[in-house]
Amino acid sequence: MLSDIEISRATKLKPIAEIAKNIDIDVEDIIPYGKYKAKVPLSYLNEDKIRKSNLILVTAITPTKAGIGKTVTSVALSLGLNYIGKKAAVALREPSLGPCFGMKGGAAGGGYSQVLPMDEINLHFTGDFHAITCANNMVAALLDNYQYQNRNTGHALERIVWKRVLDVNDRSLRSVVTGLGGTVNGIPTEASFDITAASEIMALLCLAEGLHDLRQRIERVVLGYTFDKKPFTIKDLGIEEAITVLLKDAIMPNLVQTTEHTTAFVHGGPFANIAHGCNSVLATKMALSCCDYVVTESGFGSDLGAEKFLDIKCRLTGLKPKATVIVVTSGALKLHAGVADKDIKLPNIEALKDGLPNLQRHIQNMKNFGQSVIVAFNQFHYDSPEEVDYLTQWCANEGVAFAINDGFVKGGAGAASLAQKVVDIIEHQPSTDINFTYNIGDSIQTKVEKIAKKIYRAADVQFSGSAANKLKQYEKLGWGNLPVCIAKTQYSFSDDAKLLNAPEGFTINIRDLVINAGAGFIVAIAGEIMRMPGLPADPQANRIKLVNGEIEGLS
Repeated sequence: MLSDIEISRATKLKPIAEIAKNIDIDVEDIIPYGKYKAKVPLSYLNEDKIRKSNLILVTAITPTKAGIGKTVTSVALSLGLNYIGKKAAVALREPSLGPCFGMKGGAAGGGYSQVLPMDEINLHFTGDFHAITCANNMVAALLDNYQYQNRNTGHALERIVWKRVLDVNDRSLRSVVTGLGGTVNGIPTEASFDITAASEIMALLCLAEGLHDLRQRIERVVLGYTFDKKPFTIKDLGIEEAITVLLKDAIMPNLVQTTEHTTAFVHGGPFANIAHGCNSVLATKMALSCCDYVVTESGFGSDLGAEKFLDIKCRLTGLKPKATVIVVTSGALKLHAGVADKDIKLPNIEALKDGLPNLQRHIQNMKNFGQSVIVAFNQFHYDSPEEVDYLTQWCANEGVAFAINDGFVKGGAGAASLAQKVVDIIEHQPSTDINFTYNIGDSIQTKVEKIAKKIYRAADVQFSGSAANKLKQYEKLGWGNLPVCIAKTQYSFSDDAKLLNAPEGFTINIRDLVINAGAGFIVAIAGEIMRMPGLPADPQANRIKLVNGEIEGLS
């Protein structure tokens, strides 16, 4: 079979103006970025159409390090819906350069279920990540200048909490010192970098519902604290308009296409293990404004991305999925049964059975939210008929809809069965109103405990001394009514990446709390999760090359 990038090159793309015309967007209104990408003005948002269209959430069981094919399934489902005669679109996050050059090599789907142009989407795309990086670091520079100019006036801040960001995986930047070399170079300060996907600018842009809302969110961002313990914000610094200017184009959703010319909106890219893990609200709503069925995904397993999609994104915006698809692979089930990563592609029906508690936990969690669930089996060539038959019957016994996704190899035709199952669920048994994990009026501690106990099945939650102090501080400062975003490992329901399958009775350890007042949530950091990833021993960058003018190594 051809590689992903070979399939991408072999696909004859339609001009982006034609893709826009197909969804009733005037070609004079789009802002082209070359032949096959464009920004869409926010004037095409249609709240009446948004309420009538059908939103479908794609999530997954706890993934392997190589992922589980959630983006492939999302793209394939949109192709399958169009294949069976529905007007559908897919709304996805933008890939980050860090993982692309580190572990993944790309994040635009795969096989015959990709968003295109794949190489451009995986690299600089329309510059959104760069705009967010620039905006974040402009805030940092202006804040450092404020400190420098006020160093002898009594107006300097006691503590700065704002970090710089870069869209790379670089462990060396987790802890640095800036301002060395004498007074002319600033004030020596311990500092650190996050990856751009973890920036609060990324988070708030993806939750903003318009340019005015974006500016209001920017001005609420907390940068540090004064000597009398009051928060100091971007509004206090007086630069909210300047930072909004840097993001005026980045806020517009990006329009591209799939391998079968299905409409695709690819916009925003927060990670689900360190942020809320969803594409932008505006991209989701733009897709719903233009199409009858919209497929969107949330990052990693349902304990991370889907929980945040429902408890944060849907709570804040009123969006409601009509159905939720949970992606599963035989390899992931075997991994949760204790099979070594190198052996999960080998036939092993007993291990598959032993890994099913993980799938069962994810199904139950989504049902507890009020979601109607469809299990999508992402099929690989090494899956044995016995394994597929067993999983099919298991889902039938559980009373859960099941379909095989063969979109990687067959495109829309390979996902037609899954698409029909989704349509049937939406027409006859759609999801109910969302049953949120916690009430917005609960205390911050109660919110964290409800997520840990209801979603993860933890027995207890322990807060470090620093986190416990911040609980009191944040409540006192009026942030107690914000949703909570837990940052933790994607490889386990717990905060221990090695605790696989469906563990119970463990303790979740909250070592820190971070206020994201602009985005509108509080980040609770569990375990040793890093907001600046490192690179593996053999990074994918070693295989990314330019050969005769063509990019190799992206997938």
